[in-house]
Amino acid sequence: MDIDQFIAENRPIWDRLDYLTWHSKQLNGTEVRELSQLYERTAGHLAYAQAHFTDTQAIAALTRRVVGTYGVLYGVRRHTWRTIGRFFSQTFPRTVWESGWYLLVSALALFVPAIVAGVWVDHSHAALNALLPAAVREAYVNHDFASYYSSEPSAAFASQVYTNNVLVAFEAFAGGIALGLGTLAALVNNGLNIGFAGGMFYAAHRPAEFWGLVTPHGLLELTSVVLAGAAGLRLGWALVQPGDYPRSVALSRAGPQAITLVLGTVLTLAVAGTIEGFVTGSALPTTVRVGIGVVVELTFLSWVLLCGPTASRHHRQRPEAPWAPPVREGSMLG
Repeated sequence: MDIDQFIAENRPIWDRLDYLTWHSKQLNGTEVRELSQLYERTAGHLAYAQAHFTDTQAIAALTRRVVGTYGVLYGVRRHTWRTIGRFFSQTFPRTVWESGWYLLVSALALFVPAIVAGVWVDHSHAALNALLPAAVREAYVNHDFASYYSSEPSAAFASQVYTNNVLVAFEAFAGGIALGLGTLAALVNNGLNIGFAGGMFYAAHRPAEFWGLVTPHGLLELTSVVLAGAAGLRLGWALVQPGDYPRSVALSRAGPQAITLVLGTVLTLAVAGTIEGFVTGSALPTTVRVGIGVVVELTFLSWVLLCGPTASRHHRQRPEAPWAPPVREGSMLG
């Protein structure tokens, strides 16, 4: 690769870095993370240029970029608490609000298989018998399912289920790299597992016990899985339909939104895990346990529905960022 090809391939990254650096005081949390990522990539480009090229003008221009962005990042990162507050009040709810189609597809991939599997097992003796032997099903419905939630001390159990749920969410997110197919497979698999469990309770004419145990933590937990699935689908769609950009660029542009969803999912799963550990298996009346789950879910939805549209509207009203800002004189790299 010669210097001209090197510049042509990487100039969009440097131009975007320039724009974010010049507008550093207006950046939201997502854009700060993008700036950090672009800084790291550009620093790598500088190291490559120093090792492979002798064009001092190009190397000097890249050096000025890297040094200038380092100073901006240092200043931006000093406002960590403000960035965290903005994440909760603007960035995350806005990203959820703007992920409508991804959320819809993710929810359908999770809940349609769950409903189909549940109805099938409930209405088909052949499916029920193929799922588990009668004795195992009876033990599962009468004892094992409920005892699972009180099998360990609350704190240890909450930590265990949180770790497991984060792994499930990460599987749904990471599957986006496989053109979104891995994400869809993870969602469908989890939906089937939920449906099979519910179907066995319905077949045993004990649906109230199933919902009484699942609802307290399950509402927010399943919402979290849908969010993680939406994050994976964002990545997958960027690869399937990159638009006018190379796939690598389209993926990097979709990345901040996907990561925002995943970060939010980690937090919502922490809440769901706490409920599962301390509420679901507790001695509280079923109505109280279910009520806690409903209130927490409605609180989350209210947060997104109230903050999301406003944050999205304010974000759209900000001046559009040109992908390639005007080239400054005196530098072949802008």
